[in-house]
Amino acid sequence: MILVTGSEGLVGRHVCARLEAMGRAVRRFDLRRDPREDVRRPEALEASLRDVSGVLHLAAVTRVDAGEADPANCEATNVTALHRLLTLCLGRARRPWVVFASSREVYGTPTTFPAPEDADLKPMNVYARSKVQGEVMVQAASEAGLHAGICRLSSVYGCAEDHPDRVAMAFAGVAARGGAMRVDGSDCEFDFTAVRDVALGLCRLVDAMDSGEQLPPIHFVSGRGVRLGMLAALAGRLARAPFEIIEAPARTYDVSRFIGDPSRARALLGWQAETSIELGMARLVADLSMPVGPSALAVQGA
Repeated sequence: MILVTGSEGLVGRHVCARLEAMGRAVRRFDLRRDPREDVRRPEALEASLRDVSGVLHLAAVTRVDAGEADPANCEATNVTALHRLLTLCLGRARRPWVVFASSREVYGTPTTFPAPEDADLKPMNVYARSKVQGEVMVQAASEAGLHAGICRLSSVYGCAEDHPDRVAMAFAGVAARGGAMRVDGSDCEFDFTAVRDVALGLCRLVDAMDSGEQLPPIHFVSGRGVRLGMLAALAGRLARAPFEIIEAPARTYDVSRFIGDPSRARALLGWQAETSIELGMARLVADLSMPVGPSALAVQGA
């Protein structure tokens, strides 16, 4: 049995579906399924670990702006809850392995591209600092005897049920329904990775952990940089409704550039991203094209 925390989030829904299609038993855990399934509740977390062989820990405050708006909740969810989870796993007679989903935000803006997994960690915001703390705790748990691993995700997109203000989702929503694309820093450049590709990578990582492999931190990234101005222009070419592009300065707490090196995932897991940004955005715009309310909605683009 694999426990997937954050099972109803963008990545969680896709990886659970793929694991189940592979015949794996999955225990879903997410407060969106049931308010009692909250990683901040010690008793719920402990109960979720019964009879599991591994934990894929995706539950988190996942948006940079949410961390800035409520640092205390970010700390409670991303740091305190993870510490409790690791302690509980270490205390079990049969310890489950743990995979911690971290983020490219931990690097800040690297100085070398594509950035390898051993690049310096220089977090720039509340969310990123919480992920660095998480990685430190996972490493400490590993040294204490827990079979634990770290993966880092980058600008995952590609599901119509995602947060509407994530940048790829925001631009695709405007392309589908009309409105305004606000581009916060058109020269900012990121490594966008389709969720279907990330889910496959995580399933391969689950298999490796089940086999007892000890793996270093691994990126699930495309290795291709896309500037936000280019992403907005791509969304414009796919538009099915009137739209406008609004240019704005980059936010001070945001990373300005990240392109990750996918070679370690390819070498250790035989994984690489298959979905181009052009194909991924076209699919997302198509999925979002059914009317769901007011069309002239301005959205945040970073």
